[in-house]
Amino acid sequence: MKRTDVFEFYRRLAEANPHPETELESVNDFTLLVAVVLSAQATDAGVNKATRRLFAEVDTPEKMVALGEAGLKEHIKTIGLFNTKAKNVIALSEALIAEHGGKVPASREALEKLPGVGRKTANVVMNVAFGAETFAVDTHIFRVGNRTGLAKGKTPLAVELVLDRVTPQPFRLHAHHWLILHGRYVCKARTPECWRCPVADLCAYKPKTPPPAARKAAPGV
Repeated sequence: MKRTDVFEFYRRLAEANPHPETELESVNDFTLLVAVVLSAQATDAGVNKATRRLFAEVDTPEKMVALGEAGLKEHIKTIGLFNTKAKNVIALSEALIAEHGGKVPASREALEKLPGVGRKTANVVMNVAFGAETFAVDTHIFRVGNRTGLAKGKTPLAVELVLDRVTPQPFRLHAHHWLILHGRYVCKARTPECWRCPVADLCAYKPKTPPPAARKAAPGV
């Protein structure tokens, strides 16, 4: 995608949603970190449903350790892989207390040393909690980057590095939110809704998906 098209791509997404935010609910940096860890291979809506009562009671690493692994499992048992995630959340809470005074660190290196925290999780926390210009590449961003031609790559890291290189100001801070939301609600995996996409003319994907009415009218569709 040409540099001018990249700028226009983001400009249109920004115009449609000037102040994008993560859909994961949290009350502070610690609960944000926990929510992102829990969101792996789970929907934000499912995580939010499980954590609303949890975060009303448990909002610090100290309280999480006091709750314990068994107590945490009771709160998050509706989330996929909850046994492993509960173990990691308790372990990362202990690490935060022992190594960071109970505070969430702002650096990628420190975050990635925490149990259950990978590069994507670290990027989300750095961006949302600390305002870093990071690109957390999930399945939505990976698909949108490759499908549109904005950032092609065979791995999430490859796509992340391209996005970091091509994304201009003033869009860098919120870029990954715009791309995630675009992939979640418009540029969907099975049937992208090209007929209502604000960047369809800039996108390399072909053939574009026609409106539902047109698809119904077409023979053999």
